[in-house]
Amino acid sequence: MASNPISPTVDFDQDGVQHGFLRLPYSHDESAWGSIMIPITVVKNGSGPTAVLTGANHGDEYEGAIALYDLASRIDPQDVTGRIIIVPAFNYPAFLNKSRTSPIDGGNLNRTFPGRADGTVTEKIADFFQNQILARADYVLDIHSGGKTLDFVPFAAAHFLSDQSQQARCVEAMKAFNAPYSLMLLEIDSVGMYDTAAENLGLVFVSTELGGGGSSSARTVGIARKGMENFLKHAEILPGELEIGPTINLDMPDNRCYVSCDTPGLIEYKVDLGATVEEGQLIAVVHEITRTGRPPALYFAGISGIFTGRHFPGMIGMGDIVAVIAVPV
Repeated sequence: MASNPISPTVDFDQDGVQHGFLRLPYSHDESAWGSIMIPITVVKNGSGPTAVLTGANHGDEYEGAIALYDLASRIDPQDVTGRIIIVPAFNYPAFLNKSRTSPIDGGNLNRTFPGRADGTVTEKIADFFQNQILARADYVLDIHSGGKTLDFVPFAAAHFLSDQSQQARCVEAMKAFNAPYSLMLLEIDSVGMYDTAAENLGLVFVSTELGGGGSSSARTVGIARKGMENFLKHAEILPGELEIGPTINLDMPDNRCYVSCDTPGLIEYKVDLGATVEEGQLIAVVHEITRTGRPPALYFAGISGIFTGRHFPGMIGMGDIVAVIAVPV
């Protein structure tokens, strides 16, 4: 079996704070013996649980990266019991390119697990995390937002799992994150996801979607910062009381929660994110753009609930998500 060429410049077992890199050799036209240098911080103080915190799993999602670069710059190891592994820009090539996927190999890191040690750049990153990072973890927080093409109400998420005890632990950690919305998320396709990789190892895993549009806001970054620190306090890695505010609990019982586009064109939303909608309610229309005089295609809510997510750009294509609707519980 091939060994992964990524080499960390940090010692995962050393006490204190270390700022370094995951060095991934990458030979290309501009640098024959070059490397991709993925920033990483390891904070350790004695024995205790390990939390892995990641941002920019998709390179055009910024709340996690901002919150984690900030945390890495200010955390005091004396406040820590156990270990925190911080990777602010998980898919670093995509992050530098301001794109969802890697410009090197087109890889979507969050659909690449468990990866391959002798594969593409993205597959090598996934393989290293699968075998070297997740193998050390007890708690995993992966901070997402909608990127350039999606927008969401800000939520933390857990998944339905076959292991009810593990699911309960994930739900408690999701509640501790305390986003304005807390969602039991039904994925369209969970194959190859970082989430699935962590959950299959029995770890406590929480994800988020904190807005979107390929930027960030003071509000969404604040949610990420507070939630991240709450998550670490819940894991008993940081001291102190959790900062808990109101949250709206949501569920996604089935695929009626997703509305997909089958008519490309110019989308006009009839409701805004966070609105309550009823099954059968008109939520969006898509206007024909190749000629005038044609009526728009109509899109209706498949289930009653809260308008939780939407396509972000004004132009929408075949197969794009029109809406995500979740049910209050």
